[in-house]
Amino acid sequence: SLSPLNVTTEVKSIEKRHKQLEKHNPGDNVSFDAKDVSVKDICRESVASDSKNDPAKEAASFNAQVILNHTSQIGASYAPPVLD
Repeated sequence: SLSPLNVTTEVKSIEKRHKQLEKHNPGDNVSFDAKDVSVKDICRESVASDSKNDPAKEAASFNAQVILNHTSQIGASYAPPVLD
Protein backbone atom coordinates (compact mmCIF):
# COMPACT_ATOMS: atom_id res chain seq x y z
CA SER A 1 0.00 0.00 0.00
CA LEU A 2 1.06 3.56 -0.66
CA SER A 3 -0.09 6.17 1.81
CA PRO A 4 -1.45 8.85 1.81
CA LEU A 5 -2.50 7.84 -1.71
CA ASN A 6 -4.66 4.96 -0.42
CA VAL A 7 -3.42 2.82 -3.32
CA THR A 8 -2.70 -0.89 -3.11
CA THR A 9 -0.33 -2.22 -5.74
CA GLU A 10 2.13 -5.00 -6.43
CA VAL A 11 5.88 -4.35 -6.29
CA LYS A 12 7.52 -5.91 -9.35
CA SER A 13 11.13 -5.30 -8.26
CA ILE A 14 13.30 -3.51 -5.70
CA GLU A 15 16.29 -1.72 -7.19
CA LYS A 16 19.40 0.23 -6.26
CA ARG A 17 20.85 2.47 -8.98
CA HIS A 18 18.67 0.75 -11.61
CA LYS A 19 19.95 -2.74 -10.71
CA GLN A 20 17.54 -5.30 -9.26
CA LEU A 21 18.30 -6.36 -5.68
CA GLU A 22 17.78 -9.75 -4.11
CA LYS A 23 18.56 -8.33 -0.65
CA HIS A 24 18.52 -4.87 0.89
CA ASN A 25 19.46 -3.60 4.34
CA PRO A 26 18.15 -0.93 6.70
CA GLY A 27 19.44 2.46 5.58
CA ASP A 28 19.80 1.44 1.92
CA ASN A 29 18.50 4.02 -0.53
CA VAL A 30 16.39 1.90 -2.86
CA SER A 31 13.62 2.35 -5.39
CA PHE A 32 10.89 -0.02 -6.46
CA ASP A 33 8.92 -0.70 -9.59
CA ALA A 34 5.22 -0.79 -8.72
CA LYS A 35 2.49 -2.11 -10.98
CA ASP A 36 -0.01 0.46 -12.35
CA VAL A 37 1.38 3.41 -10.32
CA SER A 38 2.97 6.43 -12.00
CA VAL A 39 5.98 8.12 -10.45
CA LYS A 40 4.00 11.37 -10.95
CA ASP A 41 1.44 10.14 -8.39
CA ILE A 42 4.01 9.58 -5.64
CA CYS A 43 5.33 12.41 -3.46
CA ARG A 44 8.12 12.56 -0.87
CA GLU A 45 5.62 12.06 1.92
CA SER A 46 4.46 8.74 0.48
CA VAL A 47 4.98 5.65 2.63
CA ALA A 48 5.10 2.12 1.25
CA SER A 49 4.14 -0.80 3.49
CA ASP A 50 2.75 -4.32 3.36
CA SER A 51 -1.05 -3.94 3.38
CA LYS A 52 -1.50 -7.51 4.69
CA ASN A 53 1.19 -7.48 7.40
CA ASP A 54 1.13 -4.55 9.85
CA PRO A 55 0.46 -1.72 7.35
CA ALA A 56 1.78 1.76 8.09
CA LYS A 57 -0.60 4.06 9.94
CA GLU A 58 -0.72 7.81 10.40
CA ALA A 59 1.01 9.09 13.54
CA ALA A 60 -0.06 12.19 15.45
CA SER A 61 3.59 12.72 16.45
CA PHE A 62 6.88 10.89 16.68
CA ASN A 63 10.38 11.31 18.11
CA ALA A 64 13.41 11.14 15.86
CA GLN A 65 17.15 11.19 16.36
CA VAL A 66 18.73 13.17 13.53
CA ILE A 67 22.48 12.94 13.06
CA LEU A 68 24.09 15.48 10.75
CA ASN A 69 27.47 15.07 9.11
CA HIS A 70 28.13 18.80 9.00
CA THR A 71 31.46 20.41 8.12
CA SER A 72 30.87 23.86 9.69
CA GLN A 73 29.71 25.07 13.09
CA ILE A 74 26.07 24.74 14.09
CA GLY A 75 24.77 27.49 16.36
CA ALA A 76 21.56 28.77 17.89
CA SER A 77 18.62 29.02 15.47
CA TYR A 78 20.39 26.90 12.82
CA ALA A 79 17.82 25.36 10.48
CA PRO A 80 19.15 22.56 8.26
CA PRO A 81 17.71 22.12 4.79
CA VAL A 82 15.61 18.97 5.12
CA LEU A 83 14.43 17.11 2.01
CA ASP A 84 15.63 19.74 -0.45
